[in-house]
Amino acid sequence: MGRAFEFRKERKFKRWGNMARVFTRLGKEITIAAKNGGPDPDYNPTLRTLIQTAKNENMPKDNIDRAIKRASEKDQSDYQQIVYEGYGPGGIAYLIETATDNHTRTVANVRSYFNKYNGTLGTSGSVDFMFDHKSVFKIKSDSPIDIEELELELIDYGADEVFKDEEDNVMIYGAYTSFGDIQKFIEEKKYTILSGGFERIPTVDLKKLPEDQRIENEKLIDKLENDDDVQNVYHTLDLSE
Repeated sequence: MGRAFEFRKERKFKRWGNMARVFTRLGKEITIAAKNGGPDPDYNPTLRTLIQTAKNENMPKDNIDRAIKRASEKDQSDYQQIVYEGYGPGGIAYLIETATDNHTRTVANVRSYFNKYNGTLGTSGSVDFMFDHKSVFKIKSDSPIDIEELELELIDYGADEVFKDEEDNVMIYGAYTSFGDIQKFIEEKKYTILSGGFERIPTVDLKKLPEDQRIENEKLIDKLENDDDVQNVYHTLDLSE
């Protein structure tokens, strides 16, 4: 198994805190997808996958509908998707994805978190090269899936890693630009999409740190992830025991 599998095992901390944070994050992604590709999931594959992801996270239908409707409301501010980069204690690289209606507020908050925990907010491109941007799907099937055969089929659609997770669901990782092709293959094969989206996989070895620096980084991660404007936090800290 490859880097995506190892990366997934490493991400043991809470990514979005509680259920309310999950719903907030997904709601923003649904609004952005509806804004960019239209509100009808039949004609917007990205929106269709996000709706399925939200359902599998037990997000209420009313929340999903409101998020879609928000995309067409004239009095709503548009969300900007902005990526911040920086370094935490011990030289840990950070890449933070945000969706915000107030860039000034968001950058001020992110900078304050880095400053508080002895880190530094970097410039664009300062750590981006340390991460691969990947399409990722979680699927299941009512009938057994031959992982090796599925991986061979998916290679032609841009997938580069296929494996089963701890719950026996199938994880598919592929090129960022192959999201649509992989989704089309999954839907044509009648597999059930449990979730779909993007992740950033470190291309460098994760770093183990002394306990004091590790704790500082864990506090920084927690602070970032609990900011309402932050969608995802990626880093190069080794969280294994």
